[in-house]
Parts: sequence; structure tokens; C-alpha cells
Amino acid sequence: MNRIKRLADSYNRHIIVPWRADAASPQRVIFCVYHQADERALRAGIGEFEIATRHAGHNWSLINLTHTFAEWLSGQRYAQKYFQQPHLLSNLLPRYQDHIVAQCTAFLNGGGGDPHGVVAVYGVGSLFGLLKVKAVVDRLAPLVAGRLLLFFPGSHENNNFRLLDGYDGWNYLAVCITADKDG
Repeated sequence: MNRIKRLADSYNRHIIVPWRADAASPQRVIFCVYHQADERALRAGIGEFEIATRHAGHNWSLINLTHTFAEWLSGQRYAQKYFQQPHLLSNLLPRYQDHIVAQCTAFLNGGGGDPHGVVAVYGVGSLFGLLKVKAVVDRLAPLVAGRLLLFFPGSHENNNFRLLDGYDGWNYLAVCITADKDG
């Protein structure tokens, strides 16, 4: 059985358990952590997670962050200047985070989320070097009434998450699901 199939099985065992209605937003976050080399396999098998979610009686919504940076940057007035002098972007990256939050808010307000649903986010690896995943999660989690599921390419050890196994990890108390075990 491949790693993504094992990850989907671990997710299925977690999502079938009844939810507490009084859980705080950080307690409603789920990270499905997988090896970054499995990105294509995850995208091809993401339907397995939707099937497990629906089988457990929950709705499913999917948000893709892969192209958000390109979409946001192309809409900037001085986009060409940023391509020529990328160091100028560091001052604008908080606006990029605001852009992601605004897109997700619009999606959720358009019927994309409910208290009995899972809002799954993939393409998180595209944030590497631009934004901290923790900062994005901290802003998105309160917006999601049900469960926020992040497909996270990287590693997890002792509640420390490392995106793409980068050196800059962080400690986050979300539910962690891996191909090897439920966390």
C-alpha cells in the first residue's frame, strides 16, 4: 500500500469519529502530513479524502493555494518592478496573506463551508519562502465552522511542523495525521 493510500486510511479513521461541537478553532484544525515527494500522488488521490469525509456524513469543500501568489502578484500595480527587484516583495507579503484570507472568506461566505463540513486546503507548499503556514492557519481556522484540513508536504515530530522539511519549523497543536500513524 503506498503512502498516500495509508494517509487516506489514517484520515478515514480520524474523520469517522463524532465531532465535539464546543471545540475551539485551533482544535478543529487537521494536518495531513505527507512526504513532499508524494505531492503528485496526493493530488491524484485527493478524491479518497473526499470519499472518506462524505462517508462519515460531512460535507467537503476544497481550496487550492497553488496559484494564489501568481494571481495576487499579477494584480499588483508595480508587478514588473517586483520581478526586477524581488527583494522589494518582502514588504508586501502581509498583503499576500490578506489576499489568501479574503479569497477563503469569499469562498466560505459563498456556501463553501458549514459546521458539519471539512474545508480542505492543498497547494500549501507554494507558500514556502513567502508566508508562514502557521500565520495563515491562525487566520483561517476561526473562519471555518467545521474542520480545517491542510494537506501539508513536510514533516512532523513532537508537534513541530516543518514545511518541505525546511529549517524553520513551528509548534502547532493541531491534530496530525500521517501515513504511519494517527497523531
